[in-house]
Formats: sequence, structure tokens, C-alpha cells
Amino acid sequence: MAACGGDGGGSESKEPASTAPQQSKGGDKGTTSPDSVPREPIATVKGDGGLELSVFAAKRDDGGFLTVDGEFKNTGSAGFSVPVSWYGLEQDVAATGHSFAGMTLVDSQGRKRYYVLRDTDNRPLTTYAYDGYIKPGQSLTFFAQFPAPPQTTTKLGLQFPGFPSASIELS
Repeated sequence: MAACGGDGGGSESKEPASTAPQQSKGGDKGTTSPDSVPREPIATVKGDGGLELSVFAAKRDDGGFLTVDGEFKNTGSAGFSVPVSWYGLEQDVAATGHSFAGMTLVDSQGRKRYYVLRDTDNRPLTTYAYDGYIKPGQSLTFFAQFPAPPQTTTKLGLQFPGFPSASIELS
């Protein structure tokens, strides 16, 4: 299990921080990179402005949550400014800044819509505080956490502003 904080070594490096791109993990800020880590998406859809949304995993955990991991890649020739609709429509959530609170999951057979979970301060449990501009060729990794649907549900539709619905298989 990873923990936050220093290494306890007591010495500080005078070296500059690495400029290498980092992958976004749970709770991290999103990053952009010219080359994404090669992995096989479970769904890919093309959206507005040359942006491509790829979902790499939709995984249940023992706590009753479902975490979706993926990336947005700018395949166009112009930069893409993230629209406010990505943050969600609720005033409190939108006030938290760049997030993916506008993402929803739809169970068409169970007739339910699942929204991104919030913490006790009403912050969405998604990648947050990322740069709101994606340059051509760059990718922005993300995660979003939802309440898990019943175990009998194996497929959901992922809906996100500016993209057609993507069908994703749950693991």
C-alpha cells in the first residue's frame, strides 16, 4: 500500500524535478504526455475537436465502487480547451475546478444512471486540477470513481459531454 509524504530520509535533493510525463493514478492530478503507455482500450470513441476518448479499464473493487481509467488524446492539428461541461453541472462540483464530474455511466437494462462519487467536501472522485488545454498529439489520463452496479451488470454505457456513448465491459 502506498502512502503520501516524504521518504523520512531527512535530506533534500537539489536536483531539478523530472520533466518526464507521469500516469494519473487514483487521487493524482491528470497529466499530458506526447506518448501514452501502450495498452489495449476496452472502448474508444471520437469526440469534438479531434479528441479521442479511450477507456482502458472499468474495474469493481471490494468496497462497492467501480473505477474507470482512461485517457483523452488530441488527434487533431489544433489545441483543445477543455469545456466547462466536463466538470459537471452542479454548482458546488463545478466550483472545484477541472475534473471529470460530467461523466456518467448508464445501465440501460437496469434503467439506472450512475454519477461520479463525491467526497465529504463535495469534491468529485476523479482526476482533478489538470491543465485545461490539450496540445495536438498530447494525452490526458484520467480516473473516475462511481458506485458499483449490481454484480449481474456486466456492461454499461459511458457518457461524457462532447462524445457519443461508449459501451464498456466491467471487470
